[in-house]
Amino acid sequence: MGSGVANSIDKSKLPSRHVTEGPERAPHRSYYYAMGLTTDQIHQPFVGVASCWNEAAPCNIALMRQAQAVKKGVAAARGTPREFCTITVTDGIAMGHQGMKASLVSREVIADSVELTMRGHCYDALVGLAGCDKSLPGMMMAMVRLNVPSIFIYGGSILPGTFKGRPVTIQDVFEAVGKHSVGAMSDPDLDELEKVACPSAGACGAQFTANTMATVSEAIGLALPYSAGAPAPYEIRDRFCMTAGEQVMDLIAKNIRPRDIVTRQALENAATVVAASGGSTNAALHLPAIAHEAGLDFDLFDVAEIFRRTPYIADLKPGGRYVAKDLFEAGGVPLLMKTLLEHGFLHGECMTVTGRTIAENLSHVPWNPDQDVVRPANTPITATGGVVGLKGNLAPEGAIVKVAGMHNLRFTGPARCFDSEEACFEAVRARRYAEGEVLVIRYEGPKGGPGMREMLSTTAALYGQGMGDKVALITDGRFSGATRGFCIGHVGPEAAVGGPIALLRDGDVITIDAVAGEISVALADDELARRRASWTPRETDYGSGAIWKYAQTVGPAKNGAVTHPGGKGEKVCYADV
Repeated sequence: MGSGVANSIDKSKLPSRHVTEGPERAPHRSYYYAMGLTTDQIHQPFVGVASCWNEAAPCNIALMRQAQAVKKGVAAARGTPREFCTITVTDGIAMGHQGMKASLVSREVIADSVELTMRGHCYDALVGLAGCDKSLPGMMMAMVRLNVPSIFIYGGSILPGTFKGRPVTIQDVFEAVGKHSVGAMSDPDLDELEKVACPSAGACGAQFTANTMATVSEAIGLALPYSAGAPAPYEIRDRFCMTAGEQVMDLIAKNIRPRDIVTRQALENAATVVAASGGSTNAALHLPAIAHEAGLDFDLFDVAEIFRRTPYIADLKPGGRYVAKDLFEAGGVPLLMKTLLEHGFLHGECMTVTGRTIAENLSHVPWNPDQDVVRPANTPITATGGVVGLKGNLAPEGAIVKVAGMHNLRFTGPARCFDSEEACFEAVRARRYAEGEVLVIRYEGPKGGPGMREMLSTTAALYGQGMGDKVALITDGRFSGATRGFCIGHVGPEAAVGGPIALLRDGDVITIDAVAGEISVALADDELARRRASWTPRETDYGSGAIWKYAQTVGPAKNGAVTHPGGKGEKVCYADV
């Protein structure tokens, strides 16, 4: 790309004209001179380089370094990069205690804070770097909301650890807690495992939520091909970052915007790639939220329908054998997408940030026969996707279950009800539950938590105790991408608004059928109505602050747990100010 790109960009049409052009903007330009910018740099397009860098966790620790490579790329293509940071809440550290209530709320805060920074300073384009579960969808939501030319960059995954000669991930550590609680793992072994499980910077290494949403970023067209797969420590990440900085300038010149890319077909592609990779159930929350920013209707049931008809072909943990590094080395997300496209599971005509379509991007991707991470789409691991949507009298607004790697897809048993995750975890730790039961964790939905926590500590402890397939667990909260076993999340309506899950009592017989897509309780409608009449909502501990504020506006999980009217309510798009 020549240095003439920026010269051909008419700044009179870009948002940054409001802070750099004309005599009345002399005070604004003074600030830029104060930061060492030249006259030329002030009159070039301004590109926001947003990163979620912090010292909270390994997923974010490499983002600041990568942002510098993005800035070099922007500058090389005659743009002026302006770096800023936003928050992240890291699920691995927030997990298993009240801190997890901050996690999903952070998705909205990330999107809002990127929006406000871009609006306040009138930046013309956005390159967003994110590393942890909620920061990926949060950053993509901001891109679609602002609709300025944008490229998403994943910070990259962590390398697998090695314990007693075999590869391990953070999931093994969570499950080790359960093993340790029943005497199946010694103190020294647990101590050793926790020290070796996470050997580098990067986000959780298996197909948990971060890697699932990174895979989505390529599949939906907002990230450069192959960029989602390269682990954080790999030097090639800097090349992707530099290229993204150059390429976003090309998108400004061509006026290719996120809503040209994130169409209904692109969302279907993203859901397809999630299902094919046995990805996280959280995608069924984040894809509707991204769609909402564009004013598109794409809810839990739309996602579930695609999951139902998509073959599961990537043998990735937690259901399978491999981690993100292995997928990258076998051929990356493009290899996975290529076989899906060839067998009719993807829309090839969707535009991407390369300026080319999905089909054009994949046209030179060869099949790699010397790997067994990804199967051809016509010889899948299982014929239906790794994630299944459920509906019934217990979940009229739907629920979701990850079936990748599971053998038994039907379960019936008596309910054992808990009004918080802590109460259930304590019962599991003390083994106060019985084989064959359906553990119910409620009042953990978006409004009732508030914040819709993930339940990895509980599900991992069950697995560690050898009970992963001997009990089922349902919740109006969420599950981690690392969860495995018969675990149903996103049950809606949630308990806090009087959904049927609030009316359950110990011993009620619950049936889950992941083949038929049903979840029901053996209670007549009039009995549920009688119970509802005497039900009163449970108060949360949050009477003020960000989590209280979130609870006032958040909608149901079915629509992505969104907090504002989205694209449909928009009167003026930021990109056109």
